[in-house]
Amino acid sequence: MVSTRVGYAGGTRENPTYYDLGDHSETIEIIYDPAVITYEELLDVFWHSHDPTQPTYSRQYMSLIFYHNEAQQELAEASRDRRQAGLSRPILTAIVPAGTFYPAEDYHQKYYLQQKKSLYNELRAIYPDFSDFVASTAAARLNGYAGGFGSPETLEKDIENLGLSPEGEAAVRSLTASGLTPVCPAS
Repeated sequence: MVSTRVGYAGGTRENPTYYDLGDHSETIEIIYDPAVITYEELLDVFWHSHDPTQPTYSRQYMSLIFYHNEAQQELAEASRDRRQAGLSRPILTAIVPAGTFYPAEDYHQKYYLQQKKSLYNELRAIYPDFSDFVASTAAARLNGYAGGFGSPETLEKDIENLGLSPEGEAAVRSLTASGLTPVCPAS
């Protein structure tokens, strides 16, 4: 991933907030390098990261794939059909055109990383402007590791390029010592 942001999309209300969502759903915006990971690989991560047959109890948590063009729509629908072939219940995920993405409030951005104060503070010293912090590839990767996702091999490849102090590197290794859950085929 180049960067990620959490936010709201899929509805009609302008400028939704967490407490005034209207008809939007919570979502994530992923900026990626197709030379590193393909759209199909991202879809594979999506399908295998949750149960797409589980009904949602509100639009806020609805399972959605947003597409930006016809090619993405076709790939999303084909991936849904492949995934459906291995399931006994119908997939309930909607595949819809991307509309306006509204970033969530700051306290939602890089949530796992914000819970690890020493790492968060170190990154914020590197990126004093919060929007630069959120857009940072290092913050996106560290947020994943702080959430327990990735692989030890990827962490070792990444760690020297994250701009951390030796103490920050030790903190990342410490919090991932109990194990990581691989979620990305490119990891």
